[in-house]
Amino acid sequence: MALSHRLDLARPLQGQVAVVTGGSSGLGRASAIALAEAGARVAVLGRSNADLQDTLQQILDAAESVEQLAVSVPVDLADADALTQAIQDVRKQLGPIDILVNAAGTDVPGTIEELDAAGWDRVLNVNLRAVFLLSKEVFPDMRARGGGTIINIGSVAGRRGWANASAYCASKFALTGLTQAVAAEGREHRIRACLLYPGAMDTSWGAWSPEDRDPVSGNTATAESMPPEHVAQLITWIAQSPPDMVLNEVTVTPLLESGWP
Repeated sequence: MALSHRLDLARPLQGQVAVVTGGSSGLGRASAIALAEAGARVAVLGRSNADLQDTLQQILDAAESVEQLAVSVPVDLADADALTQAIQDVRKQLGPIDILVNAAGTDVPGTIEELDAAGWDRVLNVNLRAVFLLSKEVFPDMRARGGGTIINIGSVAGRRGWANASAYCASKFALTGLTQAVAAEGREHRIRACLLYPGAMDTSWGAWSPEDRDPVSGNTATAESMPPEHVAQLITWIAQSPPDMVLNEVTVTPLLESGWP
């Protein structure tokens, strides 16, 4: 497809398969919906099957074609074997993977004295190891198809550390190095790896049980908090941008962000 025509298509991601983690709520859900609206067939991964079904229904409601396909795959991102199986399931249902959005994230807050090894391991497993494992799983698909896009969602906590978040900050700082390494390896195969550092968003991030989550309308954000839909638009733009261009890293914050710089 000629580069000059790519962005003129009404559905520029038509025929591509996207995997989005953290798809049960917040930025993951918004990204999955936005990618589907751009024409991609989308698989959403997350722990809560009920929340994933809600996301799946919203994707299907947004689809403009009866050929649009979307699937939900419940999985614990801290479980390495389950992640491998999840990607195999996606391939069987949708085909080889062109786009990976690692939007899932978790935290176990506490001081360095309070945080135990189990909490540390949980945060690093979800925020960092899962990104490595999923990138490893989709890399052969992208190489065989002549390119692909991996978009990792970091945080301004990966640019500046703060108290009571040692595991979270460590995982997000490390994600920078991982993304740069994947980008260096993928370049010759036309595989792009991109990293976003979002600031405050209007989501229920931090509410780990479905019962604690409030519905996010996307209309309550202020200059201190971005709607996840706005960041999802940026993610979708990266995925559909001309394949010979890569947005390596970007920090995106609300106008009155207090955590950065």
